[in-house]
Amino acid sequence: MTDSGRRMRLQNAPARGRGFTLLELLLAFLVFAMSFAVVLQILSGSMRNTVRARHFSEAALTAQSLMDQVGLGIPLESGFTANGEAGEYQWEIDILDYSGNGENEHSVELAELTGISLLQVDLAISWGAPPREQTRYFSTIKAVLSQLGEEP
Repeated sequence: MTDSGRRMRLQNAPARGRGFTLLELLLAFLVFAMSFAVVLQILSGSMRNTVRARHFSEAALTAQSLMDQVGLGIPLESGFTANGEAGEYQWEIDILDYSGNGENEHSVELAELTGISLLQVDLAISWGAPPREQTRYFSTIKAVLSQLGEEP
């Protein structure tokens, strides 16, 4: 076959055999762009959840640290209120007499009979800027021996 015969056959060949059409390229680009957008959305959601989990974990660790200081660095006495900061977290602690709140009145009666005072320690930890400010609340009960010479 001569060169002119090959050229004739290439010119008469259907257009599909030579490459992609513009419509096929546009459709492939659209599929790629949509897939890329979905992957970016998944990654951004994952990063948001990671940051949120870090804040919750740090708030819980800060709360644990503050609760451990009650009775040591923080006075364990009814009516005590304090607030402060720990890094990017703000906290407020309130110590009140435990009343039982109807949940278990017998524990209050038993504590009074044995000369023990029950105190409720409430802690609020906040972080973030006002439109997205987060606050978590923690509470525990602490037992203290009543003062000697004082009637329960």
